[in-house]
Amino acid sequence: MFLRLLACAAALAIALPAAAEPVLFTQMNGYSLDSAGALRRFDALLVDEDGRILDAGTESALRARAEDARIESMAGRTVLPGLTDAHGHLMGLGFGLMQADLVGSSSLEEAQARVRDFASRHPQAEWIVGSGWNQVIWNLGRFPTAAELDAAVADRPAWLERVDGHAGWANTAALRRAGIDRSTPDPVGGRIERDADGEPTGVLVDAAMSLVGGKIPPADAAQSRAALQGALQALASLGLTSVHDAGISAPDWRLYRQFADEGRLSLRIYAMVRDTGEDFDAISADGPLLAHGNDHLTVRSVKMWADGALGSRGAAMIEPYSDDPHNRGLLFRTPAELRSATEKAFAKGFQVNIHAIGDAGVREVLDAYSQAYATWPAARGYRNRVEHSQIAALQDIPRYLPLRLIASMQPTHATSDMNMAEDRVGPQRILGGYAWRRFLDQGTRIAGGSDFPVELPNPFFGLHAAVTRQDHENHPDGGWHADQRMSREEALRAFTLDAAYAAHQEDRQGTLEPGKWADFIVLDRDYFTLPAEEIWKIRVLQTWVGGKQVFLR
Repeated sequence: MFLRLLACAAALAIALPAAAEPVLFTQMNGYSLDSAGALRRFDALLVDEDGRILDAGTESALRARAEDARIESMAGRTVLPGLTDAHGHLMGLGFGLMQADLVGSSSLEEAQARVRDFASRHPQAEWIVGSGWNQVIWNLGRFPTAAELDAAVADRPAWLERVDGHAGWANTAALRRAGIDRSTPDPVGGRIERDADGEPTGVLVDAAMSLVGGKIPPADAAQSRAALQGALQALASLGLTSVHDAGISAPDWRLYRQFADEGRLSLRIYAMVRDTGEDFDAISADGPLLAHGNDHLTVRSVKMWADGALGSRGAAMIEPYSDDPHNRGLLFRTPAELRSATEKAFAKGFQVNIHAIGDAGVREVLDAYSQAYATWPAARGYRNRVEHSQIAALQDIPRYLPLRLIASMQPTHATSDMNMAEDRVGPQRILGGYAWRRFLDQGTRIAGGSDFPVELPNPFFGLHAAVTRQDHENHPDGGWHADQRMSREEALRAFTLDAAYAAHQEDRQGTLEPGKWADFIVLDRDYFTLPAEEIWKIRVLQTWVGGKQVFLR
């Protein structure tokens, strides 16, 4: 349902020619941090013919400098810097718009109905593929089964990824196509869920997902182009002017370069190469790609994974799960392997960004950085990141500072997970969970994101969660572990200035200051004055990238 709504919003996106003359944007209720993090107000923005900001200030002062400028009135609307999602998956979102959508399904029966409907509308599809299910919301108390998916579609293979992307649900035909039976061993870093008799139940966790996922025919070039275009349009409609794409392949890299060369990227992509294997070897052959396509594409980082996710109990924990005492989750690599991969990326001059959700995963990542810096001391300045930093041991949080690490965190994860997170880790370990205040108070920068399509990509949902730690029904009263909330300015900084810093781009993005790109958004209400519980309701009316309008509602 939610991805279909995104598709409808994307249909309103437009792309206008770049201005060949300076533009004075007037009658703004403008807010921006400056490079030092102080909040500034302005009512006019002067932009040069190349799409860079000449100045932000009062309309009277700027009019004196803009005799030859075209005037564009914002009619008193609120203006913010364009927002950055520091952790998303562009192609995942784009393909999600083209697949069965289970996001928000409230029960197993609703999910089955959605799959059945999708299959009936796509009778020629060889596979039924989709994502977004969450058994916690369904109150099943267990994973769904292949037989339950067979009830929706049994005539061809079906494969549906969990909302966090760390588990997949297969029907019987898909298990057979993959040759999975009771004798199939669990791969390293993965798990095949089994019943009491040892038979596969239909759910595969983490590394085991490739057993089925690897059998799905790859998308062709036309499908990939359509997926990227759909994602770009959807994100522009939500006020995102930059995205850090967390794990691209070599084909993605080629597609992004093609779009950049053709002037078809309507937002700026900071891409992380997926791991350090063959794709990295190909992409990094000539070193990092910086500010390509008029600063629309940069590839200078690597995304790696230390562990799985909390919802599927794949996140690696130091002690067993509180609600599963025989399970500590999954580490994907040995410490030596993680350090080796980190050093390989450092050797090419690439920033390293490692997924770590459980406290054991976080600790392994911190150790890997510490050890790799001994060999590559200059890499301490690469602004390396821990993606998610979701459940950290309290004694490990201070280690981020001397290692000069950025915590790349997704505020809506807290409000999505609060129905199960404390059950998973108990009342003590949760104190290091979603601990934004602890990181901020010690001086660690937080790069804000959503992890779309795991979560919805609307950044105002993230800003709302950061400020309130509540869902959209204002639950729980006062906020979940409310002592870890951010202020409105801190939340905005996470999605603007500090997200730009995490990409080495704070000199040209993240704030509306002279010399930076005129990337800004126009809103239907004032982020700083409306009640906090209404932040998620903000709608984007216009999106501008480099002084060029890319979305108009």
